[in-house]
Amino acid sequence: MLKSSSRWSTRHVVVNDRLLFPGLCDCEHVGRQSRSVPRLQTLPVPFQGLQRRACAGVAIPVDDVVNGLTEEQIQLRQSVRKFCAEQLAPYADEIDKTNEFSQLRNYWKAMGEMGLLGITAPVEYGGTGLGYLDHVIVMEEMSRVSASIALSYGAHSNLCVNQMLLNGEHVGALAMSEPNAGSDVVSMKLKAEKKGDYYVLNGNKHYSLHCGEGNAWIFNSTKLDKLGMRGSNTCELIFEDCKIPEENTLGPLNKGVYVMMSGLDLERLVLASGPIGIMQAVLDFAVPYLHTREAFGQKIGHFQLMQGKMADMYTRLSSCRQYVYNVARACDKGHFNAMDCAGVILYSAENATQVALDGIQCLGGNGYINDYPMGRFLRDAKLYEIGAGTSEIRRLIIGRAFNAMFK
Repeated sequence: MLKSSSRWSTRHVVVNDRLLFPGLCDCEHVGRQSRSVPRLQTLPVPFQGLQRRACAGVAIPVDDVVNGLTEEQIQLRQSVRKFCAEQLAPYADEIDKTNEFSQLRNYWKAMGEMGLLGITAPVEYGGTGLGYLDHVIVMEEMSRVSASIALSYGAHSNLCVNQMLLNGEHVGALAMSEPNAGSDVVSMKLKAEKKGDYYVLNGNKHYSLHCGEGNAWIFNSTKLDKLGMRGSNTCELIFEDCKIPEENTLGPLNKGVYVMMSGLDLERLVLASGPIGIMQAVLDFAVPYLHTREAFGQKIGHFQLMQGKMADMYTRLSSCRQYVYNVARACDKGHFNAMDCAGVILYSAENATQVALDGIQCLGGNGYINDYPMGRFLRDAKLYEIGAGTSEIRRLIIGRAFNAMFK
């Protein structure tokens, strides 16, 4: 159970006597601000480039009273926002340009120290023991700064099966898709042949996250040059007589597909908060720009067409956020629904792409040049319509759920 050590003056959060999220913003400030009209805030590091381009140095506040968050969850958001501004934001542009995160290992260990890895894992296994709503808040705030590193975080969080993964010493990697088998998982061709105390693997895996950083890889890999989500390395893996100790098997023999599929609904829920963070980042850049850029003697944000775009972006973001948060709350109560887990990522992903396009349009020519991050937002958003099951697969899941009601 997440609790604060003091209602109004705490600067940390304690979970089962463990210091969590150190350096938290003052609770009184958070509480009072959430009960009044939201104030525009000074931009953290990732948004300060706007000031160099003569834009207002403000970020669009998130009204967590409307979002129905608890005091502790509001503190969690503030803490993760501060952490990402300090540890991740200075590298966000470089990550996208170079397709590398030079500080990945240090960042991972820092997340482990904060208790952000394995956030939903039980405390008795070394996890933080929080809920899925807490998890999506963390994923959202990280995506607001760097969607690619947040994607890596989301993938890692589903793999925290030992202490080294929970404390950030190791980076988890997942290999599921194959060159000829993506959503059609039963068509996978990679073989594992039992030989003594080992399984010998032969075959290929494709679109595998963290294959360049994972700690247990012992095979060839080819890094892919992607449109977006750069820095969250994705590779093709080639297994040639790769020996895996029998003791490393997870779950019952010949039930691997069930182990993998059992976590896909929750994976989709957590990943659905990535597009929310991207949409928030678009607003953080576009809205100040519209109130700084002038044309025909006035700020362009005062033109009705631009007001319409701001309204559309905001309502798309807000509706997606509420959908994701409500499904997360249901999961925290033990109600898991494949239909809505598919629905949240379908809805948030497609809206994020549209919001990114609207953000580019708000900036006009500046939105089309890489001095501004709008292109990165669009490229990153598009991945969410493809990864973790395409939009088409998500629609199939929802459609089949309706069909099952009328059998």
